Amino acid sequence: MNNDATFFLITCVAMVLLMTPGLAFFYGGLVRASSVVSMMMMSFGALALVSLLWIAFGYAMAFSGSADANYIGIDGFIGINPDNILLTGLLGERLSFDLVFAAFQGTFAAITVALISGAIADRARFGSWMIFAGIWATLVYFPISGWVFNFSVDELGNVVDGGWLVKDVGLLDFAGGTVVEVGSGAAALAVAVVVGKRFGFRKGMYAPHNVPLTLIGAALLWFGWFAFNAGSELAADGVASLAFLNTLVTPASAMLSWALFERITSGKPTAVGVASGAIAGAVAITPSCAFLTPVWAIVLGLVTGFVCAWAIELKFKFGFDDSLDVVGIHLVGGIVGTLSIGIFGTNVGLAFGNGFSQLGSQAVGVLAIGLYSFGAAWLIATLIQKTIGFRVESLDEEAGIDPIMHGQLGYHEEDARWGKK
Repeated sequence: MNNDATFFLITCVAMVLLMTPGLAFFYGGLVRASSVVSMMMMSFGALALVSLLWIAFGYAMAFSGSADANYIGIDGFIGINPDNILLTGLLGERLSFDLVFAAFQGTFAAITVALISGAIADRARFGSWMIFAGIWATLVYFPISGWVFNFSVDELGNVVDGGWLVKDVGLLDFAGGTVVEVGSGAAALAVAVVVGKRFGFRKGMYAPHNVPLTLIGAALLWFGWFAFNAGSELAADGVASLAFLNTLVTPASAMLSWALFERITSGKPTAVGVASGAIAGAVAITPSCAFLTPVWAIVLGLVTGFVCAWAIELKFKFGFDDSLDVVGIHLVGGIVGTLSIGIFGTNVGLAFGNGFSQLGSQAVGVLAIGLYSFGAAWLIATLIQKTIGFRVESLDEEAGIDPIMHGQLGYHEEDARWGKK
């Protein structure tokens, strides 16, 4: 371990941290003007709460029992052994890396929770959301993170061990397609079902109020995703370079295939569709970015754009209101990307004559995390809904929840509903 690796990871932490505000912009542009503050606050609230919970006990939960004893496991207050930290800040190289690694994993935790909020846009109480976020992170994200990511890094920088889905099942997931994408997508489906549909739910009921804001959010998310994926290698080496390149080509190809899908089905490609395609492609390449060649990564993007664009139509068929298509993009995209390793993965996939073994391992990982996340999220959301209430009052929902929940409007131009500037 050396200071170059630490600096590389510090840079990645800053980039990944920017993804949650980017998500706030992406989601904020998609909702009504009278709900933009509430929508963005749900992302920022999750960032604040989950970051602190992660350092308080989440990191210790996720990485307990691994080979590294410097910062992993419950070892002193908030998982940090105070004997290892000098008040002068003169940390050893190894401990410095461990602290930054904890921050890196914390940014993953924060955005995973924030992703769920898109499923209940326009109708959720902020306080109830924060309670859900804290409980879900504690009972679901922290444990399932350990199921996959519970590895350590030895003094030479080699990854040691892994969670039970990796060691015992054989799951391959480089940067969190199961933990982050399937976990958040399954939880989003459960919460959307519990909270219920918006009044007047139908296709095209609300147009995005600010498309440029959504495009800015997509750009920030894509920017951070390079560090999300390449940074998971924990070193600036050849594997990180492959992950970096694949994070370029898969979202790019998914953008094109999503636009083509819209051209075929509705006659016009949309800016929101192209932005959604980029995010769907980034989702799909997250677990597989180090296991696919760039050519197969492009194929994955083309497939993902079509599949996810089609999947978001299912909410109208099945009658659940996933407001901002978290299920169609993150759950479906995460499943496609995770399973793609068993099909296109170098030296392990069906395309290389390696049989169904790896595909089976990938499917087990998807099912284990997806079912656990869905079940736990449904239970948590149901308890909140039946006690303090998860959903705002009907009149507040109709009028727009920003002034009710936060006492603010996102925009201060003349608005006849509020009679003020």
